[in-house]
Amino acid sequence: MSPPYKVKRFAGRAWSVVAVLAAPMLTTLSLTGCDNKGNAVSAGLPPAVAVTVQTVSTQAADAEIDLSGRVEPIRTAEVRARVDGIVQKLLYTEGTDVEAGAALFAIDDSDYRAQLEQANAMLQRALAIQKNAQAVVARFRPLVQRQAVSAQEYEAAISAQGQAQASVSDARAAVTLAKLRLERCTVRAPIGGRVGRALVTEGALVSAASATLLAQINQLSPIFATFPKSNTAILDLMDEARKGGLQLNQDTRFPVQLTLANGRPYDEVGQVDFADLSIDPTSGAQSVRARFQNADRTLLPGQFVTGRFRIGVRKDTVMVPARAIALNAENATLYVVDADDIAHLRRVVIGDQQQGLWEIRSGLANGERIIVDGWQKIAPEQRVKPMEEQPAMGSTR
Repeated sequence: MSPPYKVKRFAGRAWSVVAVLAAPMLTTLSLTGCDNKGNAVSAGLPPAVAVTVQTVSTQAADAEIDLSGRVEPIRTAEVRARVDGIVQKLLYTEGTDVEAGAALFAIDDSDYRAQLEQANAMLQRALAIQKNAQAVVARFRPLVQRQAVSAQEYEAAISAQGQAQASVSDARAAVTLAKLRLERCTVRAPIGGRVGRALVTEGALVSAASATLLAQINQLSPIFATFPKSNTAILDLMDEARKGGLQLNQDTRFPVQLTLANGRPYDEVGQVDFADLSIDPTSGAQSVRARFQNADRTLLPGQFVTGRFRIGVRKDTVMVPARAIALNAENATLYVVDADDIAHLRRVVIGDQQQGLWEIRSGLANGERIIVDGWQKIAPEQRVKPMEEQPAMGSTR
């Protein structure tokens, strides 16, 4: 084999050796670059991730609290039997609105009609006896002055007249009682409202002694919604107001906005009209009650609702979008971006949520930047590429 061939073969091996030795150096050089600020980026770090950030600022915001509660009728009445007898007829349509005094049930009244006739007869007898006693006294009065009748006989006549008058009063009371019993055979609504289903049927025996329950009436307009609130939380609000961080409404009739069980907001705004002065010893809660007109009868007794109470204005409040907060069973966290565009995981204490914004009680300062979108794609202490977004004002003032 000729020498040129040998030289060429040796040259090929040399270049292969050089390539193998130079490969790590070339790899290192390829992983070394410059970031946007002209600084070297360490080898092996992930590239900056584009995220959306907001700069937080303190501002005055509506102080609102959300409480779960239940709807209660403003008045409720249990319709019960006040006489003994057999139910003859149902006189109303179940589930409808009735006026006070409307007839609801008819109970067999034949016995009570007979009792009324008997009481009237006794009254007539008593009136006749009274009339005779009065006549005897009138006849004896001039005779006793002429001593034609003894004083003892005259006094006996006067006593008989008094007994006759008492018998008349007793008979009249018996007539009144008989009339009441007869009237109670027609069971009437004690209040106006919506009457529920009948709890007895025709032919059922009802009793006044056991006060048989016949139906129930609930007044639906206006109506109440009652909410339990922790007494500890109420004391915290009072302390915050005392320190000046919370400015309470001058009018204690705070407005209340309801959310129904299906998540739909209720159109009417109610007002707080009562706060219980005692604390439930079992739960440590204090009841707060709001009043609603409920003209459309949407709210029904027993319904579960959520009430949002606007109690005043909280000063120097930081509000952040709810989508920026990561919640778990123990704490709430978000990402804060520093001046070098490095994302730091921060634990914060949240307050109330209103209109898609969380109130930050502590853990976040005025002027800091937080990540609102894209934080799910990064890890703590990772460099990001922030894009500024203007914060939504929401319910802040």
